[in-house]
Amino acid sequence: MKVVQTLMVRDEIDIIDAQIAYHLNAGVDFVIANDHDSRDGTTEVLESYASQGVLRRIPRSGAMLEGPWRTHMARLAAAEHGADWVINTDADEFWIAPEGTLKDALAAVPDRYGVVWALTRHFVPRPEVEPSFAERMTVRVSSAAPINDPASPYRPHAKVAHRGDPEVVVRYGAHLVVSRLRPLVDWYVADAFHFPYRSLDQYLRKSLRRAHAVVDEHLGQYVRALNAHETGRAENVFGSFVIDDAALERGLRAGSLAVDTRLRDALRARERDGATTSRPESASVGDVARIVEAAALRDADVVRLSRRLDDLSARIAAVERGAR
Repeated sequence: MKVVQTLMVRDEIDIIDAQIAYHLNAGVDFVIANDHDSRDGTTEVLESYASQGVLRRIPRSGAMLEGPWRTHMARLAAAEHGADWVINTDADEFWIAPEGTLKDALAAVPDRYGVVWALTRHFVPRPEVEPSFAERMTVRVSSAAPINDPASPYRPHAKVAHRGDPEVVVRYGAHLVVSRLRPLVDWYVADAFHFPYRSLDQYLRKSLRRAHAVVDEHLGQYVRALNAHETGRAENVFGSFVIDDAALERGLRAGSLAVDTRLRDALRARERDGATTSRPESASVGDVARIVEAAALRDADVVRLSRRLDDLSARIAAVERGAR
């Protein structure tokens, strides 16, 4: 089995080396990276992996065309790199199989299914004592109910993987694909550890860049960040995401936060052992919290669908009024 990872990246120097090295040891055979005008050293990291023959870098500039770019990489993975499976990632995500490697998890998918998902687990920023994101960010959101705030970076969602398909279409955000392949729903092959905001500087750079990007729809979290920046409140807004020790204690008692050191421990082992990145220890497939969070995701999907239907109804009504 050959697993190819597609990767969207722009100016992620604090995380990109760990992201690629981790996945190459966790079951990924090859990486296709879409490098959108990086200028902070990210390009050099990508080229170092390309020189080893394990990565293909696609340089991009200009307006961001996320869906088409993701689709292009996924099709290349199948048509030119012989992918049996393709996982679609961002630079701030780490796919972690509940047991074994990503190859093991994907091999367990019955042959009749070709589209699966990883359950996203959002990690929160902590006070910036340690320079490494993985050392300080070992606390994640544990949602027993959907977060319906459209401006929250911690809304439940899942990321998609699929068997190699030269005609696949990957949607914005890599949450869905359009394919002849049959989806396997309500069973998650991996956890997608997500580190969206890691420091004040990174929060501002990412949010303002995405808020100014030419896209069909701006996510609420980036609009909120832009408004905060323009009114001098950016540091306060980012501070509202930071979990100090007192907030952590309250969250652990309430069950809204959980400590999860699997990625940190794997990256520590990499530092200790050299180039080899140890895989994280397995989590129990029957983990009750994971089941609860998966249920919260299903509820959130219902809410999102209801919003889309309301929006569609409003548009139809507007067209009908204009036609009278």
